[in-house]
Amino acid sequence: QVQLVESGGGSVQAGGSLRLSCAVFGSTYSTSYRAWFRQAPGKEREGVACIYTLGSRTVYADSVKGRFTISQDNAKTMVYLQMNSLTPEDTAMYYCAADPRWPGDTCLGLGPSYWGQGTQVTVSS
Repeated sequence: QVQLVESGGGSVQAGGSLRLSCAVFGSTYSTSYRAWFRQAPGKEREGVACIYTLGSRTVYADSVKGRFTISQDNAKTMVYLQMNSLTPEDTAMYYCAADPRWPGDTCLGLGPSYWGQGTQVTVSS
């Protein structure tokens, strides 16, 4: 069905930037939205940003507003997360996710059906 393959993680100093990429394999109609989640050791998984596949609406967590930008290419086969002004609090495993169901007014819940394997982001002081 839908497979997600992530790349772009790494180590960066505070104040730096990283761009995460997620390749989406499967029909465009197989996903209603795409999202990025993250989880730090000992912490709960949280939604970071999401984008509706067939529309332009995006949703961001308050902690990343103004710093992170989620986007997708014209063919809807790639999803990106541009991360600027990174801080050590952003250190986590970042996961790409997607779901065929319409999420309503928010797409940052923990219910996506498809998940990537994750890519590590480490921000040092």
